[in-house]
Amino acid sequence: MSTGPGAHSAPAPDPHDDPPTPDTDRKTSMFASLKVRNYRLFFMGQVVSNIGTWMQRIAQDWLVLSLTGSSAAVGITTALQFLPMLLFGLYGGVLVDRLRKRPTLLVTQSSMALTALALAALTLTGHVQVWHVYVAAFVMGLATVVDNPARQSFVSELVGRDQLQNAVSLNSANFQSARLVGPAVAGLLITGVGTGWAFFLNGVSFVAPLTGLLLMRARELHTVERTPRGKGQLREGLHYVAGRPDLLWTIVLVGFIGTFGFNFPVFLSAFADDVFHSGAGTYSLFNTLMAVGSVAGALLAARRGTARLRLLIAAAMGFGALEIVAAAAPELWLFALLMVPIGLFSMTVNVTANTSIQMSTDPAMRGRVMSLYMMVFLGGSPVGAPIVGWVTDTYGARAGFAAGGTVAFLAAAVTGVILARLGNLRLSVGWHHGHPQVRFVPRGSREELAPAA
Repeated sequence: MSTGPGAHSAPAPDPHDDPPTPDTDRKTSMFASLKVRNYRLFFMGQVVSNIGTWMQRIAQDWLVLSLTGSSAAVGITTALQFLPMLLFGLYGGVLVDRLRKRPTLLVTQSSMALTALALAALTLTGHVQVWHVYVAAFVMGLATVVDNPARQSFVSELVGRDQLQNAVSLNSANFQSARLVGPAVAGLLITGVGTGWAFFLNGVSFVAPLTGLLLMRARELHTVERTPRGKGQLREGLHYVAGRPDLLWTIVLVGFIGTFGFNFPVFLSAFADDVFHSGAGTYSLFNTLMAVGSVAGALLAARRGTARLRLLIAAAMGFGALEIVAAAAPELWLFALLMVPIGLFSMTVNVTANTSIQMSTDPAMRGRVMSLYMMVFLGGSPVGAPIVGWVTDTYGARAGFAAGGTVAFLAAAVTGVILARLGNLRLSVGWHHGHPQVRFVPRGSREELAPAA
């Protein structure tokens, strides 16, 4: 059977709206997808594993810093963990489209568990060297090349199309909630019993998702036909995205925001140190408040029954505008409070982009498309960090943060205009049931909103 785009793909959806189905605008229960047994097992496993992942991130950086005393070495560790995604991310998507998702995840999750346990053994026995941490970070990154698109694609097999937005949103809330717990637990372990135990507990935490995968009922999965092995499948995936403006420009937008707007470690550490002259506690507070906003954004997204691109554009513009406003905040308390809506809007962008891409992509292409999306999204920050870091060092933290927000705002505005033109849409402004409303309608349409009374 042919696996080309023409053989599988439905007509591209309207750039700003989903097809008008009965469920398009209906709000759903915030935790609706948890009623699905297989997804519930997946979600519970990820709760435990995500906490372990955040513990490992903190412990890994602290171990490298304690071994070398060099912040540059910490940066090398982070780069090594993201490098495989930049180099091999697209090939990971090709593999995911060919393989069954559940067995693939069993292999990737097991490999990450063994890597964490090996690093724990080296650290607890006192034999760890910095190159061991470098190798472990690179191996984790290699596993992520396949694990990430497999997990993203597997969600749709767990819950089906109708519950996809809800499930993706809950996954994001899950990850951000772990961001509140994991670093705190890691700090207690590092100061109490040593760094090695954080690695050990992360390795053990993979028992939860592995158990969940083994307990799932295969007959209840919404499985899709695997793509047979063939030549040119990577190129085929890129052509598929290039021929779908709704996918292409969503990925481009996320790339700009991820590269220039999401470099929070650079921005927030500079504000805590250089602008407000505070310590690590203030930096931690900024991250905590942003995580609170991110959890709220993910839960609100879970209640929406749709993933419209116009919401993505609006949220991205709001995110950029808030960064510009925060850059000018004169007081620490105001800057800190703005972290909550910034976290909320950033998560809205993340969830809406992720869901809209998954829902409008041919299942036979989903692994390749999601690998490209994740490569751009995850790979943007390491690429942009030196750039925004240079702007921040040269012109100050406020200029750096404002520049990141400006890029995000302009990228969203330009993407919105391009998608509107490609979809032959125009902006319609008016009143609806006594409230102002802005929306896109087809050009030449006589449908107008009721004028203000």
